[in-house]
Amino acid sequence: MTQQIKILIVDDDPDVLAATTRLIKKAGYTVMEASTGEAAIKSARERKPDIILLDEVLPDIMGTEVCRQIKADPRTRGRYVILISGMNTGSDQQADGLDAGADGYIARPVSNRELIARIDVMVRILTAERERDQVIEELRQALAKIRQLSKLLPICMYCKKIRDDKGYWRELKVYIQENTDTEFSHSICRECAQKHYPDLDLYDT
Repeated sequence: MTQQIKILIVDDDPDVLAATTRLIKKAGYTVMEASTGEAAIKSARERKPDIILLDEVLPDIMGTEVCRQIKADPRTRGRYVILISGMNTGSDQQADGLDAGADGYIARPVSNRELIARIDVMVRILTAERERDQVIEELRQALAKIRQLSKLLPICMYCKKIRDDKGYWRELKVYIQENTDTEFSHSICRECAQKHYPDLDLYDT
């Protein structure tokens, strides 16, 4: 599961960037890198990371502003942003980052274990939300099928075939199976039993 999660690490310190990349790769995640705010915004748009670990102090744009732009852009607003800083660690500064749309804030120094644990928490939240969205979409599609079946359907008065929305005549059984999750089990009604099997007592009289 971790390899399916892409994490963009943004830091202008090459040593910190390299060390953080090694750590997160070792945890099993796919890692991308950027060293400026502009590069982070471009990578968020083009490479579509799931999580962005964003340094607050960058050479061109402050991390808070980068986060604000990412969250304001419809192409990137769904990315999870974690601000991280060893300088702007006060409560007001962390609050500013969260107000800018950050999904988390980490103050350095932070142990390797804690950093990975915080990322793991974000991944669990992200995974749960994606599973929720998938269930919602499946329910939406099921509701659409139910609504389709609840409409007035043209049915042949002789062979009982259904005309679908593309104008094709389909067997009733086939039509229902293709538009719902219904599975058929074959049986025989009382009238047909008496008509076709009069010598067998299939129903209690």
